[in-house]
Amino acid sequence: MNEPTIEDYFHEDRVFPPPASLQAGAVVSDESVYDVAAADPEAFWADAARTTLSWSTDFHTTLEWDLPFAKWFIGGELNVAYNCVDRHVEAGNGDRVAFHWEGEPGDTRTITYTDLLDDVSRFANALRHLGVGRGDRVAIYMPMIPELPVAMLACARIGAVHTVIFGGFSPDSIVDRVNDSEVSCVVTADGGFRRGAPAALKPAVDAALPSCPSVKSVLVVRRTGETVEMTAGRDHWWHELREQVDAECPPEPMGSEDLLFLLYTSGTTAKPKGIMHTTGGYLTQAALTHAWVFDLRPETDVYWCAADAGWITGHSYIVYGPLANGATQVMYEGTPDTPDKDRLWRIVERYGVTQLYTAPTAIRMFMKWGDEFPARCDLSSLRILGSVGEPINPEAWMWYRTHIGGDRCPIMDTWWQTETGAHMITPLPAITALKPGSATRPFPGITAEVVDDHGDPVTEGGGYLTLTGPWPSMLRGIWGDPERYRETYWSTYPGRYFAGDGAKVDADGYLWLLGRVDDVMNVSGHRVSTTEVESALVDHPAVAEAAVVGATDPVTGQAIVGYVILRAGVDGSAELVEEVRQHVATKIGPTARPKAVMVVPDLPKTRSGKIMRRLLRDVAEGRDLGDTTTLADATVVEEIRRRAAADADAPGGGAN
Repeated sequence: MNEPTIEDYFHEDRVFPPPASLQAGAVVSDESVYDVAAADPEAFWADAARTTLSWSTDFHTTLEWDLPFAKWFIGGELNVAYNCVDRHVEAGNGDRVAFHWEGEPGDTRTITYTDLLDDVSRFANALRHLGVGRGDRVAIYMPMIPELPVAMLACARIGAVHTVIFGGFSPDSIVDRVNDSEVSCVVTADGGFRRGAPAALKPAVDAALPSCPSVKSVLVVRRTGETVEMTAGRDHWWHELREQVDAECPPEPMGSEDLLFLLYTSGTTAKPKGIMHTTGGYLTQAALTHAWVFDLRPETDVYWCAADAGWITGHSYIVYGPLANGATQVMYEGTPDTPDKDRLWRIVERYGVTQLYTAPTAIRMFMKWGDEFPARCDLSSLRILGSVGEPINPEAWMWYRTHIGGDRCPIMDTWWQTETGAHMITPLPAITALKPGSATRPFPGITAEVVDDHGDPVTEGGGYLTLTGPWPSMLRGIWGDPERYRETYWSTYPGRYFAGDGAKVDADGYLWLLGRVDDVMNVSGHRVSTTEVESALVDHPAVAEAAVVGATDPVTGQAIVGYVILRAGVDGSAELVEEVRQHVATKIGPTARPKAVMVVPDLPKTRSGKIMRRLLRDVAEGRDLGDTTTLADATVVEEIRRRAAADADAPGGGAN
């Protein structure tokens, strides 16, 4: 007898229809797009590719599918940088702002598409001057300054392959990624500004490169003005080289299946995986989903994705998708609480942001800080909100809608991954009735199913999220390891892509993401999703953020242990903790009631904002901590462990 699929506990009855104000003039306003795409997905994507992008040579074959390997738009040639920059200038939109950039100290730059074309062309010529050519790999390790997207686009312009390494990673992380892809050139900066002070980057590159024999040159952008070591013959200042190179750089025609970039997964438990994304299919889906999901009107909108370009969200929805669509964007260098906790809302007000795309982790952090910070600012320019990175619990969804969206902005809760390249499950703002916490349904042209342990479709209830066919922006493999690609993503359920996420489908066919299957807890034979219990915890009005893990228990197999961050001004008394435990039992049932709840000041998160539940399990089970190198703040988990030890030593302490 097989184990049951994931329990379906949390139910949400609130429904929000599309705002009537959005439907007039919406980019997509007719439900029939789903039927058209379902009737002939290849024709749908072929039309999207031809109408969304500019091709120097048309493709002759839409798709070749040799499971699990796909090729899209075969025979077609295009250049990504041309699509993102040149064609907008050629169309007479050179004076349109591409980026309103704001540094953390308050300095600003306004970059038009004409400015961007000049910068990208010169940067591309600088790379060529350093010996970088078509197919060569370039590592980019930079803060959130305009030269980061410029460097990415410059690589695309000359056919080089970039791999962006998040600017908070250690020298060891640089070594792993640079050596795996045999990088020949590193682009970096002296540093950036973070939390009110310069944060050095170049020294990490210097520490890494003695172990990186393939690197021949380093191009350094001056940002902070801090003194850095420059190795003669290897290191070059961008501002000096910029003046030596030509402003004209014809874009290189690239095949649709030519490699555009590598992006490495964090690799906390194994060797990082170099996810491969190619040119035509990736750009087609990134651009189309950006335009449709955010109802983009490039002549009037000011779009802001508040992610870092070092992650896939920044690749697809800061650089490639928005720029291919000719969008005007906001880009911000620093943290959301510098100099005060209203920094993001000041930026929305200053630039008249119309679409804001951020992560549930950030939203819950804003909840914890308090409603007064967004209330200080005029957020009336906003018309669409987005959520990305992990499932968003219903109460965070409602707070986002109420306090940021003024009860008028639909929330696009998007599910996708580094591997998928672009949105896969998402509402469309003028079509979809929204349910707080649900990513709703697959994007047109995408097929997804929830399956049980045997791989059979689940019509209602919990199970495992799979994709049943190829899509244009899908990863083309893992760099240097095609068998690892097949084994990791396509072997669990034959013929289906499965990357490890749990999900449930409700009576209306809406999809609800339940987090990683690795985080599902087995309590007395019930397979309970961390997402469902965390949603119930945050449903309590005192709780701003929560994480739960399953700790080994001699009676129930695993016992649920909860860690909660309280809202500002709330006292974490023993009575409140017990009230929170009982709230979960009332909301979703006694099986899911945590055995213990601990009030903590923060949660251990990666630099991309994901909670590292593995470390919380280590604390709950009293083990030595595992690898903490990818944490944004390694002191957080030590403080949690200290509190856990104090609770256990107190009279009547421990799990209760």
